[in-house]
Amino acid sequence: MKRPQLSVVVPCYNEEACLDMLHGRVSAAARAAVGESYEIVFVNDGSRDRSWEVMQRLSAADPHLVAINLSRNHGHQLALTAGLDLCAGEQILIIDADLQDPPELLTEMRETMAAQGADVVYAVRRKREGESLFKKATAAIFYRMLDRITDTPIPLDTGDFRLMSRRALDALLSLPEQARFIRGMVAWIGFRQVPFVYDRHERHAGETKYPLGKMIRFALDAITGFSTAPLRFASHVGLLLTAASVLLILYILIAWAMGHAIQGWTSTMLVVVILGAVQMFVLGMIGEYLGRLYVESKRRPLYLIADVAGPVQAHASLGYRQQDSGTISVSPQARHNDAAE
Repeated sequence: MKRPQLSVVVPCYNEEACLDMLHGRVSAAARAAVGESYEIVFVNDGSRDRSWEVMQRLSAADPHLVAINLSRNHGHQLALTAGLDLCAGEQILIIDADLQDPPELLTEMRETMAAQGADVVYAVRRKREGESLFKKATAAIFYRMLDRITDTPIPLDTGDFRLMSRRALDALLSLPEQARFIRGMVAWIGFRQVPFVYDRHERHAGETKYPLGKMIRFALDAITGFSTAPLRFASHVGLLLTAASVLLILYILIAWAMGHAIQGWTSTMLVVVILGAVQMFVLGMIGEYLGRLYVESKRRPLYLIADVAGPVQAHASLGYRQQDSGTISVSPQARHNDAAE
């Protein structure tokens, strides 16, 4: 199989309003960078709008476009994993569908990769247009906190927008964990990685796909996936509480021996409430790690594909695709695509 020079992987969730412009701009950028040796991989992550219908229409008109329809909403990081698993390019550009990250930077990123002999060129946000002060502040705090508690240095102020070599992607795809934090995993694999500073634009259309609840879940995945600091914190708190308990027992025994009555119901209840809160927090942190172990132990595929439009050249190594099994009937659309391959 002759690989295309470039694959552009785009996870999409409810991006119907962006897809036509996204396809046009990404196609133009890819063509300017590598000519006709490219593929664009759109991954529909269980969208509730007409995103899949738009992808099918675009794929029918453009032989460079591969559209992958997941069986349900798997989440941004697993949808991105599906696209990376099934792309075939020698170089891989990761970009979101909202056009906040300009695809026109592709040529400059390739030049940076070639000039510095890098395997990863990660984009560093200098400005973040169209984002609330709360989101900017929480993102800044999160990445700096993550940098302090993890053993793997993760670049500050970066997203998933980056250009990777094939060997870097193959190394990334060898990591099979379920709770994926792609930018941290890319940092973990090593190789030569260099920054590329740019200004992030305002979203072209639609709404953010990371409300507060998903941001918190994403942060927990990042912290528990790349740091054991919360567990160490739980251990240290346990030791401190044990020492405090010993001192309190000694105080009670000495007071009893001297004939003093132990008074202070309010202070006693305050201590009980504080201890109870700390214990619940510690148990919650332990439960978070235990839950990750439980999920990993199931060894389920990371994603399930329902339909494909366009010529997919790779096989699903981390997920499940119908024709990779041979035990489930292939849809007419998939049969037609396989025949075309």
